[in-house]
Amino acid sequence: MKADYIEQIQTTIDYAEDHLAEELSLSQLARVAGFSDFHFHRVFLALTGDTIMEYVRKRRLARSAYEVAYSDARVLDIALNTGFNNHETFTRAFKRMFEMAPAEYRKQGIKPPAYGKLNILQLKYNPYLGGIRMEYQIITKPAFKVIGFDLRTTAQEGKNHQEIPAFWQEYIRNEWSSQIQNRLHKEGNVELGICHGFDMATGTFIYTIGAEAEHFDGIDNPNLACHEFGAAEYAVFTTPKVPHDQFSHSIQSTWGTIFSEWFPHSGYEHAGLAEFELYDERSNPELEEIQMDIYIPVKRKEA
Repeated sequence: MKADYIEQIQTTIDYAEDHLAEELSLSQLARVAGFSDFHFHRVFLALTGDTIMEYVRKRRLARSAYEVAYSDARVLDIALNTGFNNHETFTRAFKRMFEMAPAEYRKQGIKPPAYGKLNILQLKYNPYLGGIRMEYQIITKPAFKVIGFDLRTTAQEGKNHQEIPAFWQEYIRNEWSSQIQNRLHKEGNVELGICHGFDMATGTFIYTIGAEAEHFDGIDNPNLACHEFGAAEYAVFTTPKVPHDQFSHSIQSTWGTIFSEWFPHSGYEHAGLAEFELYDERSNPELEEIQMDIYIPVKRKEA
């Protein structure tokens, strides 16, 4: 990864560490990094597996657990000194992470190590390589309509990497494709997997499996979701051809490489719009090796 790019993210991690007792927001931390809110959200999540605010919450709790264990300070004072507004909010968050209240944690004599902050400068990358050269196209796609099925999932702890493949298996097993009306592509099986409705605070988003539609008229199935997406510029990446049992891993690896290797060298940043996967005849299960396309909405990064 480009050195100055990753250093911008590490600077934000260092800043958050020095200001844990203060009020922090995604927008504030994105400004420290020098990125737009959404681009920072997606890059940080791709690199760490947590949203920036979830990372801040975990750091506050790690610091507070250490203080509960090794000091005689009042729990309320510890809560306030680690960025929690009141005793109740702190206790609830503490119990959710450590499965016991702070007082019980102290009573049991638990002695946690002093967990250090994240250091992404230690990520292994070759500074002389200049990043992975990925083949891609920049295209402008007009506004489009999609009819399909929705899943609300989260990127926290990689849950989307389990839930989305399982959702696809359910879609295929139940032949939900046959329920989609008003398809734009009537010949061939062209389907989309769309990530949208992002909540940057929680890391949740909607994943829709469906197809482009001509219109929404006459939709009589209450299980079908209808979404419309505006025109946008996309960077389009094609996954390598792989056997079926490696397909899911290939898709996830390509997503990761886009954010960790392509974006830092591209001159683009995420435009904050829906991103999607396109499956067509190249993904036909009768083929020995299959592949698909990933569409990322982009805009030129400001100098």
